[in-house]
Formats: sequence, C-alpha cells, structure tokens
Amino acid sequence: MVRARTGTDTWWLPRAVVALRVRIFEKVNGDRVVTLPSATHGPEVFERVYAHPHANGRSEGAGLSDLFWYWLAPGPEVHQEHLEPGRRYEDVAATTRRIVAGNSADLSAAAARAVADVLDALPDDRINLVRLRDLMMPAWAAFCYELVFREPCPPEARRLITAHADDVITALKCTGLRHPRRRARLTAYLHGRVAAGHVPHRLPDTLSLPEQVHYLQGTFFNTAVVQLSEATAHVLLALARHPDAQQRLRTDPDDDRYLTRVLDETMRMYPLFGIAHRITTGEIPLDEETVLPAGSVVCFSYPGYHATGYERPDTFDPDRWADLAAKDVHHIPYGVAANRPCPAWRLSPLALRAAVREVVSRFRLDSTASHTRSIPHRAPCLLIPRALPPEPRRLGALRRFVRLRDGVEDVTRGLRQLVLGTVMVLHARRQRPATRYFDERRAGECPVRLPERGNG
Repeated sequence: MVRARTGTDTWWLPRAVVALRVRIFEKVNGDRVVTLPSATHGPEVFERVYAHPHANGRSEGAGLSDLFWYWLAPGPEVHQEHLEPGRRYEDVAATTRRIVAGNSADLSAAAARAVADVLDALPDDRINLVRLRDLMMPAWAAFCYELVFREPCPPEARRLITAHADDVITALKCTGLRHPRRRARLTAYLHGRVAAGHVPHRLPDTLSLPEQVHYLQGTFFNTAVVQLSEATAHVLLALARHPDAQQRLRTDPDDDRYLTRVLDETMRMYPLFGIAHRITTGEIPLDEETVLPAGSVVCFSYPGYHATGYERPDTFDPDRWADLAAKDVHHIPYGVAANRPCPAWRLSPLALRAAVREVVSRFRLDSTASHTRSIPHRAPCLLIPRALPPEPRRLGALRRFVRLRDGVEDVTRGLRQLVLGTVMVLHARRQRPATRYFDERRAGECPVRLPERGNG
C-alpha cells in the first residue's frame, strides 16, 4: 500500500489524525498496488520497472485516476500526464515541446522579467512577510502566458491563470475544496482566444477545439504554473533556512555551478512529485519469484528513491554535487527518459536560475517555518531588502511569529486536510470521472469532455 505523505509531519500533530488521513488515501488505491522502492525491492528495481515498456498505462484501470482526474478537471482526459499512449499523446507531446522550445537567453530573460514585475510591487523600505508560492505564482502565470501566446500577459489573464492554478494545487493538497466555476472562467477566456486564432502555435489536430483549450489549460496554466511556483518556493525556502548557501550566491551571483548545485540538492530533498502511478499493460518481473500481472498499479515514490544512495540524505548539502553527476546517482527531478520525462526538463532550470538570481539580488531571505516536500503552508518567508539597515529586534520578533504561526497552522491544517480530503475522495468516487470516461470509450461513445460538477 502507498505511504504517500499527505500533510505536514510535526511531532505535536496528533498522530491519530495523521494515521487516519493516510489510511483514507490508501484506500483509494485498492489492493493491486505495489510501491517502489520498498524494503523488499530497492532503487535498482525502481529504475528497471519505471523504464519497462509495460509500465506505460496512465489512467485506465487505477483507482487513483478517478481522484487525480477529479482534482485536475476540467479536461483531465487530454492532460499530457494522463493521456494513454497513442496518436493523441504523441501529438500533444510534440506540441508541448514546440511551445517550450526557444533560445536559452530569451527564456531566462522572460523569466527574470516576470519575477521582477512581481517583486517591483513589494515595498523596499521594510521587511516583507510573504508566502513564497503565492508570491511566485502570478510571475509564472505571466511567463507561461507569454510562452503560449508570444505576447505580454494582460492583468486579466494573469488573475484568471493564478486563480485557476491556485485552486488546483489547494485541492491537491487538501487544504481547500476545488471550485469548478473558478476554473471555468479561465476555460471560457482560453476558448475565446483559441477560437479566434490567437495562439501562434499549431495545436494538436487530433484534438477538438474544446480539447485544445483543455490541453493548454491543463499543461501550461495548471501543471507548468504550479510546478514552477512550487519549485521556486522550495529553492528560496531552502536558501532562507540555510544562510551560508544564500551568502555564497550573493557573493558571486554569476556562479552558475553553485546555483545549479543548490537546485539539484533542493530537487533531491524536495522532489515536486511525491508519487507517480503507472498501470502495467503487460507482465513485469520484480524479481526471480515475483511477477506483476497486467493491470497492476505501480506507485513510484520519488522521495523514497531520492533518499537512497547518499551520505546523510536528510541533510541539505549543495556541495555534495561538486563530486556527483545527476546521471550517476538516484536523482530524477524530471522523471526518466524511458517513461515520459517532464517536457520542461530544459526550460525549468533556466527559469529557476533566473528567478532565484532576481530575488537574491534584491532581498535577503529568512524563515523559521518548517520545510517539507509538500509545503502545504505555501512557504512563509521574510524578504529583507538588501539596502534596509539592520533591525535585529524587529527581525527577531518576526522570526518568532513565523515559527509560532507555522506550528499552530500545522495542527489546524492537518485537521482541515483530513476533513476536506475525505470529502473530495468520496466525491471523486461518486463521480468516477476516469472510470466513466473509459467505460464510455469502450462502449463506442468517445465523449469529448466530461460533465463538470461542483463539490456538493
């Protein structure tokens, strides 16, 4: 059974609440599930099975799919991560690669502009208490809009994209219910732009117009915005909690090697994916005695894999990468090449480096908040303007406030995640969006889109 982390682990969070929440989410998977790596099958089995050609089912036949489709609506049936292998997936993947391609300098400059625009709105005469994910999300909304439309992002579009992406990730972390009407406002906006021919890229011709809209919404204005926001929050929070690493970046902001080490270590300790599930389309041997039958659900634990093969795996140490190459260790922040790696594997590091440089050049970061892979607290952080005279008393008071609030929120958030997560699991089971879609396809109906319903 999957032991996926669905909340924040703190010593004083009631253990009964945590255990109950985990059991509820485990039940979604059913009985035909294996999680890798495990005590029985280590990282070498993880690698072999993940790259196996029969580990290529995406949605059909997994209980988890109903839940993820529920969270990712509208249009989960054409989301690039959840499309089954075939012509439609190939068309979608090729389109995504074209859209994210570009000159490295231009992409870096676009990311820096988007982040600078957000930072310009912060006061430079006082310490700012922010949630890093919330701060960065509008920047990445504007950046992804520019990728898709090749023009500056208007304020209206940035608001719609940010509200949509925030609603998706809030529901995924079970800190709030999903709001289909909020997401539908972005769908309507994109439909008008696509129908009017305002997208300068050739969209997949195997998709209908509504599906093209949902493809853009899910791939660029959900996954890309959310993942870039989460990644930036992780890197900046790691720097806020490790002033020595932050000081090295400030001392030599053009040292790409050290910044790359910081990114690699952050993605090792806090991978953006917790569990990636695949459905087997044929038999896969685990060992000499055990064979996974077709139709099994395999859950690949990124945190579990990233914790193996390193000295002091729980210690944040960018310098470990001075003598390591990512290809030679257990490090797959963008997936594996043999099984649909993230299409932003080249773009993401460029954008993240530009964003981190922009923030560090303006502010000193400080945080006493906890740092977990899921960062459900959205990464509270103090941004101290570089030119601001030292204010030790005020800074000390703010640091104590951040620590106290973080502890209180851990307890209240855990209870909220338990209640809201249970509600959404039950609602997804009742709606069965993935199951209904594949049942109708097998019956020859091939629906264009699934009807979207509220949380009631």
